[in-house]
Amino acid sequence: MWGRIVSAAVVLLIVAATGWALWPRPTPIEVESIDRRDLQVTVEEEGTTRIREVFRVSAPIGGSLTRLDIHAGDVVAEGDAIASIRPVGPGLLDDRSRRIAEATAEVAAAAVELAEVNLTQAQAQREFAATERDRTQSLAARGLVSTRINEQAMLAAATAESSVRAARAALLMRRQELQSAQAALIEGDSGADADVCCVAVRAPADGQVLTVFTESEQVVQPGTPLLDIGDPAEVEIVVDVLSSDAVRIVEGAAARIEGWGGEPLSAQVTRIEPVATTRTSALGIEEQRTKVTLAFTDAADKRERLGHGFHVIARIVVWEAQDTLTVPMASLFRRGENWAAFVVEDDTARVRIVTLGQRNADYAQVASGLAAGEVVIIHPGDLIAEGVRVSVPAEGD
Repeated sequence: MWGRIVSAAVVLLIVAATGWALWPRPTPIEVESIDRRDLQVTVEEEGTTRIREVFRVSAPIGGSLTRLDIHAGDVVAEGDAIASIRPVGPGLLDDRSRRIAEATAEVAAAAVELAEVNLTQAQAQREFAATERDRTQSLAARGLVSTRINEQAMLAAATAESSVRAARAALLMRRQELQSAQAALIEGDSGADADVCCVAVRAPADGQVLTVFTESEQVVQPGTPLLDIGDPAEVEIVVDVLSSDAVRIVEGAAARIEGWGGEPLSAQVTRIEPVATTRTSALGIEEQRTKVTLAFTDAADKRERLGHGFHVIARIVVWEAQDTLTVPMASLFRRGENWAAFVVEDDTARVRIVTLGQRNADYAQVASGLAAGEVVIIHPGDLIAEGVRVSVPAEGD
C-alpha cells in the first residue's frame, strides 16, 4: 500500500517538474522610455588644423647659404634677419666649354674689327658725298647744273650720314658681344668674393618658425624654400566632408572639436569651398569631397598647445531641435519599407510602425507612431516577436 503511494507521488513530482520546466517564461529584455529631449544631427569627419596665414620664406638670390641659427618653434619679429646668402662666383670651365668660349670670343673680336672697317668706309663715303653736295650746290647757284642733279647730291650726302650712324651702332653692338663672350671665359676664384657682403633674408611678419626646410650651409638656387613662419594664435581647422554632407552645412553652423588630446572645443563654420575633388577612401571607394573651414570660438588659452597640422575630429551640426519626441535608434528595425519598434504593453511585446524625422547615431525624432512615456525594447533579438511575453530583469540580476 505504501509502495503504491510513494510511486504515485514520484510520478506526480516528475510530471510537475516537467510541466514547470516546459512552461513558457517571459523573455528578459532591455527597455527605454520614449521621452522628449534636445536632438542634434551632426556630420562627423576627421580634420587637420592649420595656421591661417603661413609665410614661406625663399632664397631671393642664388648663392651660398650660411648655416641657419634658427629652429622650429623659435619666435621671430618682422624684419629680423633669419638667414644670409653670399653670392658665389662663376663655376670652373671644362676643356670643351673653354674651347667653345674662346672660339666665341675670337668670332666676336673679328666681328668688332669688321664693324670698325665698315665704320671707316662709311665715314669716307660721307666725306665724299658732302664734298659733292657742296660743289653741286655751288654750280646750281650759278645755273650750271639742273635742279635734279642738285637734289641727287643732297640725297647722297644724307644717305652717307645715315650709313655712318648705322655703322657706329653696329660697332657698339659687336663690342658688347665681345664683352659677353669674354665674360664667359671668367672662372670662379675662391678669394674673389671674400669682401662681397652677404644678402640678409628677413622675416616677412611676426610669428613662430613652423618648419625649417634647410638648416646646413649649402648652395641654393633662387626660390629655394628655407622656412615657414606663422602665428600660432591664428589656428583654424580644415575638414574634408562628403559633397552630399556639404550641401547640408551652412556658414556659421556650430561644431565641436574632439580627439585632439585635450578637452572638447567649440568652433563654427566660416567657409565652404564650392569645388569638390575625387578622393579614394580606405576601402578603395572613390568619393567626392570638399573642404570646410572652421574657426575656434573658445579662448586661445584653451587650445594653446594645438599647433599646425594636428589631427582632430570635428562634429558639425547640420540640424537641431529642442524638446522634441525621440526614440532610441537601438530599438528600431525595418519592417518592409517602414521603421518599427517593439512596445511593451501588459508585459507583452507589440510591433508598432513608426514614422521618423531627423536622426543621429543615438536617437531619432518621432513624427508618429509612439507617444511620450511608452516603453520600447532595446536591441530586440530573434526571440522577440509580436505577442511574446517579456520581463525586465530587476537591477542586480
